[in-house]
Amino acid sequence: MVLITGICTFLYHLPQIYKWLLKPYYISSIFMTVAFLLVRKAPGLCEHLATQREDGNSCDFDWREMEILMFLSAIVMMKNRRAITMEQHVGNVFLFSKVANVILFFRLDIRLGILYLALCVAFLMTCKPPLYMGPEYIKYFSDKTIDEELQRDTRVTWIVEFYANWSSDCQSFAPVFADLSLKYNCPGLRFGKVDIGRYGEVSKRYRVSTSPLSKQLPSLMLFQGGKEIMRRPMVDNKGRAVSWTFNEENIIREFNLNELFQKSKKLNKSLGLVGEEQKNSPPEEGSDELHTNTPEEPTESKKDK
Repeated sequence: MVLITGICTFLYHLPQIYKWLLKPYYISSIFMTVAFLLVRKAPGLCEHLATQREDGNSCDFDWREMEILMFLSAIVMMKNRRAITMEQHVGNVFLFSKVANVILFFRLDIRLGILYLALCVAFLMTCKPPLYMGPEYIKYFSDKTIDEELQRDTRVTWIVEFYANWSSDCQSFAPVFADLSLKYNCPGLRFGKVDIGRYGEVSKRYRVSTSPLSKQLPSLMLFQGGKEIMRRPMVDNKGRAVSWTFNEENIIREFNLNELFQKSKKLNKSLGLVGEEQKNSPPEEGSDELHTNTPEEPTESKKDK
């Protein structure tokens, strides 16, 4: 039953996956993932390769290569148990397959190992995973706008993601955060992001370390009344993040998004009624009119990055 469900899910998302895999980053990664398989099976080339098989067939895997591939499969399955999105699943396959390919090529021929390792380094330096460009309702902050926006209207609750473009965890989390913004965004509950890899002062101001060893990327913070109420992941006394899974269920539960959304809708209705009454009746002499802030459209786009 689980297998049938998995196959149906794959077929349902097949058009999206097909379009996604056609991007240059994924095309290159696929070729590098299957590089050893292609070399070992290539007619005219595999006959000249070394092998430890008893039958001397150099166009098939020997027992040691099979062990390495089986170990690779086990590692990928273990890592993917905590994967949230399809990007994370595929990213784990790419990463550990390249590591296995390096070992296999060095074992086969040191010259092939050096060549493949050089290709991996060049790929790492020149190719970056594509940024999420799907639908979202998120305001992108800079170092100069984040404080101003959080303090603009204390009635607005903000959920802000602190991220860095170079972080694979942040890239994997992007579609999850975008989906939450589409479901829960309203004038009283808004979503924002700030690239602390680009704006280092913001990382110091909000005490979010950009070091890969700290495991603090991404970080989510809840702001109410312009002040931080909570953050995930939490940070211990040594400045290291407490392990926390960034999936949709955990975020909805920990940040009480359903409750926040209902309260924000009630606040919006009450503000709307007050606004209508003031429109229909002139304000009394000496009284101040109530001004409601309408939410601004996102002013900073990913293209600016």
